[in-house]
Amino acid sequence: MMSFMDAMKGGVSKSFKLEGRASRSEYWWLYLGYMLTFLLSSILAGAVHGIFMILPLLLVPAMITASIRRMHDIGKSGWMTLCFVIPIVGMVLVILWFMADAGQPEDNAYGAVPTNMLE
Repeated sequence: MMSFMDAMKGGVSKSFKLEGRASRSEYWWLYLGYMLTFLLSSILAGAVHGIFMILPLLLVPAMITASIRRMHDIGKSGWMTLCFVIPIVGMVLVILWFMADAGQPEDNAYGAVPTNMLE
């Protein structure tokens, strides 16, 4: 399992990298980091200044590309991530089914099995 800090560093460093695969731990730790950043920014925006709401926006490219790489890990095209925009059904399909599904244990068309180590 990838650690929280490795997932955050790896996700941010791969913010514009669409090829390859992302493990479940990498995706979910990055998602947790995004949600914590959003929560902290919301608190700071309310207490100090609204400029703090820019912080979560900086992680949006990392979240999008991590979602695409996560789809690659389960053997699906990154375009399947667009199912997320379908109200309710898309969120359940993408988040609860695809993102929680175990990755393919062997190399696939999108690359080698993720090592869960920061590269």
